Amino acid sequence: MKKRILLKLSGEALAGERHQGFDEPTVTAVARQVKKLADDGVQIGIVIGGGNFWRGRTSETIDRVKADQIGMLATVMNCIYVSEIFRSVGMKTAVLTPFECGSMTKLFSKDRANKYFAHDMVVFFAGGTGHPYFSTDTATVLRAVEIEADGIYLAKSIDGVYDSDPKVNANARKYDEVSIREVIDRELAVVDLTASVMCMENRMPMYVFGLNEEDSIVRAVSGSFSGTKVTVD
Repeated sequence: MKKRILLKLSGEALAGERHQGFDEPTVTAVARQVKKLADDGVQIGIVIGGGNFWRGRTSETIDRVKADQIGMLATVMNCIYVSEIFRSVGMKTAVLTPFECGSMTKLFSKDRANKYFAHDMVVFFAGGTGHPYFSTDTATVLRAVEIEADGIYLAKSIDGVYDSDPKVNANARKYDEVSIREVIDRELAVVDLTASVMCMENRMPMYVFGLNEEDSIVRAVSGSFSGTKVTVD
């Protein structure tokens, strides 16, 4: 069992079959899994994508900087909502952002995150990096490196890393284990290129698995998952 992890949740996956907004039963199921880990002493940081509200790159009329800012705010909404569901099942939480959001969140710093971890809180890292042109993938790796996480756990709508898109290629092969170098060289799109290079340079392993599988988060962190490990050796 890991001591400290960074869990990346897909905003779209949290929307369930609705594909937009929130699906409370899905989020509650995630919360109950995370509580099991927290009760076992695992320190958990969480980044959530904003795809259930906004994908700025699909807009051809809005300036890219403004589109990315909307996306950052979408992740803030997601983290505030999900943190409240976590609280409803008995966890203590905090939401940190790289920019001021009034009294809704606290400003991110490594010291503040470590203080919250020491008080057994689940810490949400919202707002991406705080800058346009950087994805939540990059924010995930950045925060994982900053808080010295043991690994990044990517809960996706797909159950691992494949050599091609399984939605397009019925013969796509799933990896049990793949190196970050091969991910970059073959453009396997586990995370974007910037995030992949950061993982390689900082030797940050990733574990990719399907969110919708039963107890998938608990099994991934305990080492008994059926997804893909992205190695950095």
